[in-house]
Amino acid sequence: MLYRTSKIVTVPLIRLLWRPKVEGRKYIPAAGPAILASNHLSVLDSFFLPAMLSRPMRFVAKNEYFTGNRLTATWMRGMGTMPIDRENASAAQAMLDSAVEVLNSGELFGIYPEGTRSPDGRLYRGKIGVAWLTLTTGAPVIPVAMVGTEKVLPPGESRPRLHRIGVRIGPPMTFAGDAASARDRRAVTDEVMAAIQKLSGQEYVPRYAASVKNAA
Repeated sequence: MLYRTSKIVTVPLIRLLWRPKVEGRKYIPAAGPAILASNHLSVLDSFFLPAMLSRPMRFVAKNEYFTGNRLTATWMRGMGTMPIDRENASAAQAMLDSAVEVLNSGELFGIYPEGTRSPDGRLYRGKIGVAWLTLTTGAPVIPVAMVGTEKVLPPGESRPRLHRIGVRIGPPMTFAGDAASARDRRAVTDEVMAAIQKLSGQEYVPRYAASVKNAA
């Protein structure tokens, strides 16, 4: 009920203010599990992407989003976003375990392989969680590119701006390999990132975004 209410309230507002152009809706399966692997330009990516899909999807977000602005927290819970404590040493595996449950239930799960927002609009090296998920569950990976969302809410800003956004969805990708193999996980992850880069047109940086942020 809360999910439907959130969609009814937010989708018309998003369409009015940011005029999203969505390409590739046909690649979202009508039923069954899939992993939506997206680039990450803005905190609003987790608002815009689920709102533009007809099927519910689940994201994981840091706890701070659920303890700050009450309206934001309510919307995120309504859209099925799951909180996670990123300071916890086991947080990454806890997120992956939760994702496996979501996928085994036949739902859509959204993940940002970069692990954090891009600090400068470029696409950074992917972490291997997305590969572990697809090799463990057999769920296909659907690459997604968010476009223009960093201009709606640039880093450090608190008020969204008016700017047209885009969502580009690519064909599903399936993989064979061993989830326990570091080589297989890296190969799958790099292939997923290449598909995202093809959709987004971003410059690719073979470094982790988190390391770039920490060095700043």
